[in-house]
Amino acid sequence: MFDDIIEGALPGHVVLDERDIVAFLDSRPVFDGHTLVVPRQHFATLAELPPGLLAPLMAAGRRVAAAQRVALGAEGAFFALNEIVSQSVPHVHLHVLPRRRGDGLRGFLWPRHRYSDAVEAEAVAAALRRALPAPDELRP
Repeated sequence: MFDDIIEGALPGHVVLDERDIVAFLDSRPVFDGHTLVVPRQHFATLAELPPGLLAPLMAAGRRVAAAQRVALGAEGAFFALNEIVSQSVPHVHLHVLPRRRGDGLRGFLWPRHRYSDAVEAEAVAAALRRALPAPDELRP
């Protein structure tokens, strides 16, 4: 499924599209702006992911989190990288959830919702794209 989004065969609300990494909105987000950051090349598990792609994956997640703060008013971010167990799509992916105090996120069981339509989802993706810092703009 993610491969089809990456290749353009399935629609996806892309937030970031770079040589090795792609990020798009989760179709069933915990919160609006919930973004999946994935390697462009298919790797089902972390064990298969080349070590050289882990840093770019996390760096892209860091940039998406920064965009969520600017575009969506998020106060922070929650990162989750799950594999195999409870993984609905066997493709390494980093969840980046925008967080706010009192947002109700508790542990790893969270309610999800759908965007009301593709227009709403695209508006969120576009806001994140506009706010997305360049790779060299985030320094410790």
